[in-house]
Amino acid sequence: MNEQILAVQRMQDYIETHLTDEITMADLAGAALFSPWYSYRLFKMLTGITPSDYIRRLRLSESAKKLKNEDVKISDIAFEIGFGSVDGYQRAFVREFGCNPKEYAKNPVPITLFIPYGVKFRDLRKDECKMENIKNVFIQVIKKPERKVIIKRGKTADDYFEYCEEVGCDVWGLLMSMDSLCGEPVCLWLPDSMKKSGTSTYVQGVEVDKDFEGDIPDGFDIISLPEAEYLMFQGEPFREEDYCEAITAVQQSMNNYDPSVIGYKWDKENPRIQLEPRGERGYIELMAVRK
Repeated sequence: MNEQILAVQRMQDYIETHLTDEITMADLAGAALFSPWYSYRLFKMLTGITPSDYIRRLRLSESAKKLKNEDVKISDIAFEIGFGSVDGYQRAFVREFGCNPKEYAKNPVPITLFIPYGVKFRDLRKDECKMENIKNVFIQVIKKPERKVIIKRGKTADDYFEYCEEVGCDVWGLLMSMDSLCGEPVCLWLPDSMKKSGTSTYVQGVEVDKDFEGDIPDGFDIISLPEAEYLMFQGEPFREEDYCEAITAVQQSMNNYDPSVIGYKWDKENPRIQLEPRGERGYIELMAVRK
């Protein structure tokens, strides 16, 4: 990984840990270990936006999460994230999300949150990984209730990278703003019975109650899933830059596992489920089974 990518990643890490502080270009240059001018140029080249826009969008997204999940005042949030006035914050919120923060706090509709993907991960493709050490994988049987899933279909995608190329990575930001039965968005590999003609096997979405009848974002679809048992495969905690190796370890374990040893067989009528790779908890996938 070249020094330019690492420099921008250091700036991204600095922003994340100092988000509520005043952040200057000098601060970011100090983290990057380059001049302010060159650091600015690198950041825009590798992230596609300026440092100030990146910070603003991230702060607005963090404020939206608080408005949805906490009982907070608009004025408190505005000053906490660095706006000089409530009016300025409200205008920025409307430009970013298309709705007023006060209205959003009362009725949190789905909005596209800004997800700050680290530039260091762009060169780490799962299909380039080589396993060097055997990893531990924890396996347990869990039961998923009858439910619905609001999904965004792709075209031909069979994995995350192809899906992002087809629909864009901003979908995850929208899903993160929506309530989910399991507490987070999910990625699914759909069985043929749940696919529509000309759409992808791999989709992303959120699980909702079986009786859900709320609004569905434009371009999304909703499917129903029955109550089912799953084998949950969970790998070891990992460093974020080692995420592709962590995924490979779990998927190899899944491919080699024979559920008949515990009295089950694979249930191919239900989707395979992937959760967001998070280093602190390990990589997780779920495969449906039946006795």
